[in-house]
Amino acid sequence: MALTRRGHTALHPVCEQAQPDGEFPTVDFPNPEEAGALDLAMDLGRQVGAELIVANDPDTDRLCVAVEDASASQGFTQLTGNELGVLLADWLLGERARRGELPEGALVLTTVVSTTMLERLAQEHGARYAETLTGFKWIWDRALALEVEGARYIFGFEEALGYCVGPAVRDKDGVGAAQALMELAARWKERGKTLRERLEELARVHGVHVTDQISTVLPGLDGRARIDAIMARLREAAPTSIGGLKVERSRDLSGVEADQAGLPRSDVLTYWLAGGSRVVVRPSGTEPKLKCYIEARAVVPEGAELAGPQESARSTASAIAQWIQETVEV
Repeated sequence: MALTRRGHTALHPVCEQAQPDGEFPTVDFPNPEEAGALDLAMDLGRQVGAELIVANDPDTDRLCVAVEDASASQGFTQLTGNELGVLLADWLLGERARRGELPEGALVLTTVVSTTMLERLAQEHGARYAETLTGFKWIWDRALALEVEGARYIFGFEEALGYCVGPAVRDKDGVGAAQALMELAARWKERGKTLRERLEELARVHGVHVTDQISTVLPGLDGRARIDAIMARLREAAPTSIGGLKVERSRDLSGVEADQAGLPRSDVLTYWLAGGSRVVVRPSGTEPKLKCYIEARAVVPEGAELAGPQESARSTASAIAQWIQETVEV
């Protein structure tokens, strides 16, 4: 209904999932991040010739999007949380700037584990950028603090499919984000571009960014001890290179560096690598997991094809993943 009120009429709901059912019988786990959650939507999408799949989780605070892709086995490719966040930020900042409606002190926020491309987009449009801890409560906590200083909140997101467009709902809001996504998809289509093509244009300007997350499950007291030992070892013998790339800068949010960054202290280690790549390591706050976030970046030379930088970024991501595997196994 929220989309039809915005004028989107060519919609095809998945009938098996259209009515609330607390048993969630059509999926193994009712989270759009999980593999298989969009299978029914993709089946229907192929039947009706859909270009776009839009899904919320049961409490509608997350947004998941898949785009038509003839080369994919199911006919669609799911966008990552970072890709969708970049598309929304690009649209919200770019359209307002083009219309002369971007307010002074315009603010975009994300978390310390989400893509660094948001900062580059903010710089492009003269907007203010800030980051905070994982969890959407921290995004709005930081936004409210910066509003006191004159910032004007435009957009915030976290890579785990959480988005908040504008200040009306001061939490992650899958419905509002879906409305914004449908608007931008329609406008880019009018201009002859798909969402994938717009992402490629952004990569040419800001570099190819390949992101991934590796979560290692280490249950029980032994697992907790192992996680603590890994974090302690990284602090005692900080790596000088990761995946063959020099560590140019690091940050430990468990101490004074968090104070300097204006962030709450937290068990988070970040390594910035040569060329703009990055690794973040942290224990999960809710599950027996050690989480490692990879961002591999490759610059696209002017006039060059994307294939080379894309392969370079994927290769860097693989090398970083290998380092993570070796670090966790020790």
